[in-house]
Amino acid sequence: MNVLIVDDEKDMLKILKAYFEREGYPVFLAEDGEQAIDIFYSNKIDLVVLDWMMPHISGLSVCKEIKKNSHVKVLMLTAKSEDEDELIALDIGADDYIKKPFHPGILLMRAKKLMQEDKVAYIGDIKVDFQAKKIYKAEQDVRATKKELDLIGCFLRNKGQILTRKDLLDLVWGMDYVGDERTVDTHVRRLREKIGSNLIRTHRGLGYSLENAYE
Repeated sequence: MNVLIVDDEKDMLKILKAYFEREGYPVFLAEDGEQAIDIFYSNKIDLVVLDWMMPHISGLSVCKEIKKNSHVKVLMLTAKSEDEDELIALDIGADDYIKKPFHPGILLMRAKKLMQEDKVAYIGDIKVDFQAKKIYKAEQDVRATKKELDLIGCFLRNKGQILTRKDLLDLVWGMDYVGDERTVDTHVRRLREKIGSNLIRTHRGLGYSLENAYE
């Protein structure tokens, strides 16, 4: 899965490149919109991490060009803070949107989520079809909610890792979520009722992890 990162801040490019390469993703870098389009059409790109504000050609224009000719996932970055700006980005085709400043690890998890959306994953007798947005147990649709699908996807992307309630809120509900952390416990309990209580392990005082997962 090849990743193209586009940002006119060289330090940001270096940081994000290190995070993605550490996870085994080949990375292409571009410092402006023109360079981004050239790289995109010259290579097989599976995900574009794209800054909004750039010289020569804006991130919005680059996103439009990419979406005009492909179904490649685009994760927009911006220092803009208005909700209207997020709506504009999503309206022109961006698949996700994250505001600066952000933790690179959170961006990496959001990127993994986008790249996983067209895949099917298995956990024991559980099948998760991200494209169809369904979870099956022994071939039977368990009628999962969107949040439950997002939650199990988050666990799959972090197999073997303990995720705190704060981690799960940031990755599933979003960093702007304001509310009680106990909503995580409620959704984990409901997900367990549908897929089996033995798959999601509770680490008292720490968080949760997914057990016996494989793809």
